[in-house]
Amino acid sequence: MNSEIGERLAGQHVLLTGVTGFVGEALLHLLLTEVPDARLSVLVRPKGSISGAERIAKMLAKPIFETVADAEVNVVEGDLSDPPALPDDLDAVVHSAGDVSFDPPVDEGFVTNVVGVRELLRRIEETGRDIHYLHVSTAYVSGRRRGAIPEGPVEHSVDVEAELAWGLAQRAAVEDRSRSVEVISKLRKQAEREHGRAGMMTAAAAAEEARKQWVKKELVRLGAERARSLGWTDCYTFTKALGERVVEAYAATGRRATIYRPAIIESALARPYPGWIEGFKMAEPLILAYGRGELPLFPAAADTTADIVPVDHVVASIVACLAHPPEQGEPAYFHLASGDRNPLTFGMLYESVRSYFEKEPFAAGDRGAARLPEWTFQGGASVERLMATGEKVHKIADTLLGLAPRSDRTRGWARDLDRQGRRLQFLRRYLDLYKEYAQADLRFVDTNTLSLYRSLSPADQETFAFDTAVIDWHAYLHDIHVPSVTKPVRELDELRKLRKRPVAGALPQVSTSSTTEGTGSDADGGRVAAFFDLDGTLMSSNVIETYLWLRLGELSGTARAAEIARVAGKVPKYVWTDRSDRSALLRTVYREYAGARLSDLDEIVDEHLTTHILGRLAPDAVRRIRKHRAAGHVTVLVTGAIRPLTRPLRPLFDHIEAADLAVDDRGFCNGHLAASPLVGESRGAFVREWSRREGISTADSFAYADSHSDLPLLAAVGHPVAVRPDVTLFRHAKKSHWAIVDWESPGHASRTLDPAGLNR
Repeated sequence: MNSEIGERLAGQHVLLTGVTGFVGEALLHLLLTEVPDARLSVLVRPKGSISGAERIAKMLAKPIFETVADAEVNVVEGDLSDPPALPDDLDAVVHSAGDVSFDPPVDEGFVTNVVGVRELLRRIEETGRDIHYLHVSTAYVSGRRRGAIPEGPVEHSVDVEAELAWGLAQRAAVEDRSRSVEVISKLRKQAEREHGRAGMMTAAAAAEEARKQWVKKELVRLGAERARSLGWTDCYTFTKALGERVVEAYAATGRRATIYRPAIIESALARPYPGWIEGFKMAEPLILAYGRGELPLFPAAADTTADIVPVDHVVASIVACLAHPPEQGEPAYFHLASGDRNPLTFGMLYESVRSYFEKEPFAAGDRGAARLPEWTFQGGASVERLMATGEKVHKIADTLLGLAPRSDRTRGWARDLDRQGRRLQFLRRYLDLYKEYAQADLRFVDTNTLSLYRSLSPADQETFAFDTAVIDWHAYLHDIHVPSVTKPVRELDELRKLRKRPVAGALPQVSTSSTTEGTGSDADGGRVAAFFDLDGTLMSSNVIETYLWLRLGELSGTARAAEIARVAGKVPKYVWTDRSDRSALLRTVYREYAGARLSDLDEIVDEHLTTHILGRLAPDAVRRIRKHRAAGHVTVLVTGAIRPLTRPLRPLFDHIEAADLAVDDRGFCNGHLAASPLVGESRGAFVREWSRREGISTADSFAYADSHSDLPLLAAVGHPVAVRPDVTLFRHAKKSHWAIVDWESPGHASRTLDPAGLNR
């Protein structure tokens, strides 16, 4: 059977934008396979070092293009914000590129959806040809209206130029506000509370990162609020509607233009094969979260329409529109939707998705099948109350966790709380994004689209099928769409199960075979070092406990009890000091050594504490040190402990950097240190400077520490390892994909003194 559409488009030169996106790729595939006599050009921007031509070549190598591998596609390289001159023999342009995020920063939304359209039309006008421009918009440009939405212009009186000028100016304005005293002071204080123990520069870096995030969030918030104040759901639909005004003004000058509005686009019903989809679209994150048991509620009514259309129906109707250009001067409007003649409700969607996962559940680790939530469709207000309560409880729990002493149980709580936090963030993000769509009482009339379909020949109706009334929603969802979107996730889960766990005791991320025995050198001639913290890392101790080790050895039973009581009374002060300034804590505790002879301290350690200190070392830690030495790495101890306490550890380390007590000319300690203690950022500075002098490659070196205050030490090397970390360091290590190990010290469960907070 002959194709009338193919005949209409034969020999025409058609330019496509957005072909690297979901819809654009499907459109290119359909044109190449069913309209082979059309000449195709694509406007593609380079991405990094990859040219536009290379991007298209990579796309055409995909399996779906196998049957048209030798097809010729002309690549026009350029960006829509400043497109290049277009080919001078074009007959049509299909513009499907655009920002499909519902919540883009407001300036980016305007640049993509308004400026990009205007600049492309300017280039089309420059050709001087009668070009049919087909503009892919969205049915949701109707905004927060209710009821039947006709295929025609959206009624509004928004000043496009004023809004465009405002939107483009917001980044500079928000950047200025982000540097106001009110904003930066709040961010600085928060950063110093969280990161001050690690050092002021660490806190400053965190404050600047928080400022950048504030700018991004504020730009998103501004776009959403402005859109809603004018009657749109979000910045995406608002800027899309303004983009349509630009197209309408273009058509009013005597040009041919089609404004095409699809509803929510999902996987293919039939072509290129059932379930074909690229990336996650609107429904996929929600479907997957529900299957995982992580979407307990949704702010929709069971009878509200979820207006979904398969991507192959979308591109088939685009090609049909392309083959039937409108008259000059009056734009044509088409809706590709399903809700008017074949509505899918959220209740139907829920039942089909639930039915699938009851038959093909996700596994929940070792606990069997994931438990599926039961939606009761309580409504948006009820969902918001539940969310707000959950977020408040999580915030309180997180605050209390920060006060808990360090332990395996605390880290377990942190893991659970962080998992719940991510779940709440996921729910908040998607509920905020989709709430308007889930509650939209809209019915997109598709009279023009149905008339176009019925005007096609029987052959074209079969080849370019886009009558959404024929779709069996349960079969589509249960048998095609949900299996397709869950397949790659299931494959990834299987790969994770097969992934081998690291061998216990192996050096993380590097093989010992890359070193030269005894030289500390890697294969390229650089030297490698392993830096170790002491207290809390190699052994479970703190500066007060080690002070008591030295002090109690020379006291009788009664005096010993009195000394413990005296020190215990100071613990609250020590805890407060430690939270604000670690170096101040060390200086405070080391004043207790005033009057002691340094040689006597050495003697006490050598005669009475060597066995005790070595016995407190974590066996796994000792094994790790020996592995580094066997690998030829230079081993370095970096500690705030006083040097006498490190004497038993000298056989394990090539260099020890410890706190030296200041002494008078008789060898007695005066209660001060000989130099500032190595804490926080000074540890990172030491690692970098000492490594420079010794010819050590920090990028190839290792560091082991347990506390958030040691973050600069860990960040100074290429292979950081968090050892029984406190909650803050644990979270940073997880986020940064650092290695985390658990070295149990023999003295962990029975300390002489365990002041709350000092081992946090």
